[in-house]
Amino acid sequence: MSTIIDMHVHTTRGASDSGLNPEDLASEAIRRGLTAVHLSEHDRLWDRFTLQEFRNNHPETLFANGMEVSTDLGHILTLGLKEYVGGIRHAETLRRVADEQGGFLVVAHPFRHFFDPVYFRRQGKEPFTMTPEQASKLPVFQIVDAIEALNGANTLRENLYALRVAKAIGKPVTGGSDAHSTQGIGIFCTLVEKDCSSQEELLEELRGGRFYAAHGLLEGNLQRFTEESMGEVAEVPR
Repeated sequence: MSTIIDMHVHTTRGASDSGLNPEDLASEAIRRGLTAVHLSEHDRLWDRFTLQEFRNNHPETLFANGMEVSTDLGHILTLGLKEYVGGIRHAETLRRVADEQGGFLVVAHPFRHFFDPVYFRRQGKEPFTMTPEQASKLPVFQIVDAIEALNGANTLRENLYALRVAKAIGKPVTGGSDAHSTQGIGIFCTLVEKDCSSQEELLEELRGGRFYAAHGLLEGNLQRFTEESMGEVAEVPR
């Protein structure tokens, strides 16, 4: 048995830009075949009393309480922090706090918009031209434990590039929908080798690297994300 978790979901409970009601998330997670969900609200955790009540009402699914922290090096999915700590918008501070509290860090959608020349020109910068090997040396990848290589709001090119960077640096990858409504839940997910019954067990498996990004759950064809698994790879420039 394994755990099938959507590692990147936002609800109305903690994300102002989300239209996803937690009750709808709970029912859709079961219907779509997920056994766990990482509640990754923007810069906040669910209140522990609210979370416990929600877990009690939905015991079929493991709901992990995390957040997506907006840092100086980009957005970082964080699981295992007991509370929001001042200063964690600095990625190095977030790393220190995560180490102190047994947390796990995943850089979220690291190359979103990077292949749109307009994105950089609006910032007065040249278009992105790094190879995966060069990009793997960017500071954020030295700080996190894993890389989100499958994000439901990314393009195929952005996701494949993240996978190639992860290979270059030797770090594991996760998958998540980045859902803000019921529409995307479970489109991408993370398969954890163990059937986890608690957040603590999930964290242990993540820290041990016993997981991988997957897709095809909604089509009944769950498979590991690889260079070839999603097709049309030849059309994606390296």
